[in-house]
Amino acid sequence: MGNCIRTVSERVNLIASDNLWIEGTAIQQLETTSKLPGMVRVSGMPDLHPGRGYPIGAAFFSEKIIYPALVGNDIGCGMALWQTDIKTAKLNLDKLERRLGSIDGPLDNSWAEEIHAFSLSTTGHEASLGTIGGGNHFAELQAIDTVHDEALVASLGLDRKNLLLLVHSGSRGYGESVLRRHVEAFGHAGIAPDSPEGLDYLAQHQQGLRYAEANRQLIARRLLANLRAEGNQALDINHNLVSPANIEGTQGWLHRKGATPADEGPVIIPGSRGAYSWLVKPNPSAISLFSLAHGAGRKWLRTDCRDRLSNRFSFDQLKRTTLGSRVICEDKALMYEEAPEAYKDIDSIIDTLHGASLITVIARLKPVLTYKRRGCC
Repeated sequence: MGNCIRTVSERVNLIASDNLWIEGTAIQQLETTSKLPGMVRVSGMPDLHPGRGYPIGAAFFSEKIIYPALVGNDIGCGMALWQTDIKTAKLNLDKLERRLGSIDGPLDNSWAEEIHAFSLSTTGHEASLGTIGGGNHFAELQAIDTVHDEALVASLGLDRKNLLLLVHSGSRGYGESVLRRHVEAFGHAGIAPDSPEGLDYLAQHQQGLRYAEANRQLIARRLLANLRAEGNQALDINHNLVSPANIEGTQGWLHRKGATPADEGPVIIPGSRGAYSWLVKPNPSAISLFSLAHGAGRKWLRTDCRDRLSNRFSFDQLKRTTLGSRVICEDKALMYEEAPEAYKDIDSIIDTLHGASLITVIARLKPVLTYKRRGCC
């Protein structure tokens, strides 16, 4: 593990190599969070960056108390990876881009039976099911670029002759409504998980996880229908959640805020659009609170991106990447906010996790066509 595990304080560690830049504000937020009542240990991932009061890209282990604010307002945000039957040979990107269409509006009535099959409780946010949302959410057609473990690739049902579809989204407005109700009642204070308030939050939280998982499936099915293609889900991993855990003999609650579980089998760690994504096998470890990075991690504030990039790239230039892939996005502000330059180098994240002996690389995936936002929201 060498220099890839830093001890910040008694309760805090950071998974970061010596040459990986981590913003000081994010480390301060990590330390502040470690002092919350009942907090046992905190671990920052290589993609750690500041959030609104709490850092993103971290795992938090508490005893006898849970903190909904650490899970945040997008309960169940995560990644789903699908194998499609779209052949990688002789790809016609113009044709794919036209067929992809728009999935920004609500699903029509023809999807009612599929939505009903998920047995979701009524939330008032049903119109957002099957839509990606803003921020760093996306859907991306990818090609398997390099395979490091043929057996694991085959075991997941992946075929390098066909494109993959990666969907990154969450519980949309539902998760935000759950957090808002909690904050209105308790502020950012924690609650006992076995109290009436705690049981109520955990029930809503579980509904948020199901809602997010259903949303990703509906996004994938919607895109595949537009592309006149078929597909099967290979992976689905949440990275904003809280769950009971026993870590080194202590029973408690493990919160993940932008952290990928390392104890649920293979996972995908995506780069920003225009960068490779990595399929990896976790090597679960208590030192990282059984968690991994969930992406590259921001290095610039959203509000700074347009000023930094508008003189270097036009809006249309950002629709083409250095890897030859394309980006579908008709929101200029979002396009600049989510530019690859606004994120850390994904290879440095993977190198750090590998150097800390936390992952084994399975395959590298190359972006082909990234969907952000096309029409109405």
